[in-house]
Amino acid sequence: MDEFVINQIKTGLKYVPVNLLKYIFIPKSSPETEKLRDRGFICGVCHPRGDLEKVCGANIEWIRADIPFPYEKNGSISAAFIDFKKRCEEYREKGLKVMAITPYPQEYLRYGIDLKTEEGEQAVRDIAVFILNELKDLAGALQVTNEMGIPRFTIPLTLDEAARFIGIQLEAMYPVRGDVIIGYNCAGPAADLNEKTAPYVKYCDYIGVDIYAGCFMNFPGFLWMFDAVVNYLWALNRKPVILEEFGYIGTGAPKSRAQRTAILKKYGASTEKEAKKNIVSFVEALPDHFKEHIKHLAQGDESMYYGLLFKGDLRNHLFCELPRFTKIPGMPHTPEGQALFYKKLLPRLYKKPFMAGAIVYCYADTDACYVCGQEECPTETSWGLVDRDLNPKPSYYAVKEAFENIRNNRKG
Repeated sequence: MDEFVINQIKTGLKYVPVNLLKYIFIPKSSPETEKLRDRGFICGVCHPRGDLEKVCGANIEWIRADIPFPYEKNGSISAAFIDFKKRCEEYREKGLKVMAITPYPQEYLRYGIDLKTEEGEQAVRDIAVFILNELKDLAGALQVTNEMGIPRFTIPLTLDEAARFIGIQLEAMYPVRGDVIIGYNCAGPAADLNEKTAPYVKYCDYIGVDIYAGCFMNFPGFLWMFDAVVNYLWALNRKPVILEEFGYIGTGAPKSRAQRTAILKKYGASTEKEAKKNIVSFVEALPDHFKEHIKHLAQGDESMYYGLLFKGDLRNHLFCELPRFTKIPGMPHTPEGQALFYKKLLPRLYKKPFMAGAIVYCYADTDACYVCGQEECPTETSWGLVDRDLNPKPSYYAVKEAFENIRNNRKG
């Protein structure tokens, strides 16, 4: 288990149980949650593509997507940002609302903004307000960056710096947000991040969270984990909670020892022990996308290679497998198991009065894993409600039914 996961568990054990105990004794809604629920429980999906009529056909009402950095190096509005606004207009024409994610720290750094200076922080504030004003008529909600605390998104900021990066944007947007709701998200309980963002919660209309039980590491998941995490966040912040990302992998199985050995041999080692002895050459032999991702996480420290590759969730990417414990009992990583996950979980979430929405990750299966670049890696290729050719999977119909029931309950 990698160092990041260990730290998450330690901080979770320190803060989460106390707040879960508090949850028992506090009201489960507030005027703020009731007001947001009256606007409509968010029934959404991440990263749609293809026919929007088919998207709407699953009773999906919200789209969640990343906002490109708004400026070119010369200071002009970026073509990618202009294209994003056009896509938002297309969504609006189809009756879809947008939950838009503001840019990640690395994008500011690439633009030349030093996030650790007063000038840099002011630039971040100005860009946040610019984005809000540009999207005010096109987006129903903004999420300030994504999953701070997860190394691949947070680097090169520390967690303290990342919390401030979130907070100063919320503070800048809050007085001018109009009808747009704003907040941030965390990966799982993320007690350490939530502790550091506490001074800025007053500028949030919601707190977001991403939960992927039974999909990562060699560790099982359970539906009660979703209850525990959202209950904890409600008890901690007393703010409406939106499940910004959640889903279940639709394919994937363990590899045999012989299959794993064959993969090691592809990269110049017969055993993990041998790979450790020659870890630099082993990493250099990996597919380019995977190799560069490991180097990014290591930030020049080659001594981190072995731990990153063999002690954390990247191990599943290396072997293109989902270990036998990596699942929710009774829900195998199959199209049918994926559909059952949504059928069971979505009604459970809607029954919580403080929940303001749930956004499925994601709409379509992908051709290659965005982490390791391999087509055969199940971890980031088969989350979709539709397959790579955009044909509906059983999960499409499960989500369609669940969102229809939510819609009918709202009307009732």
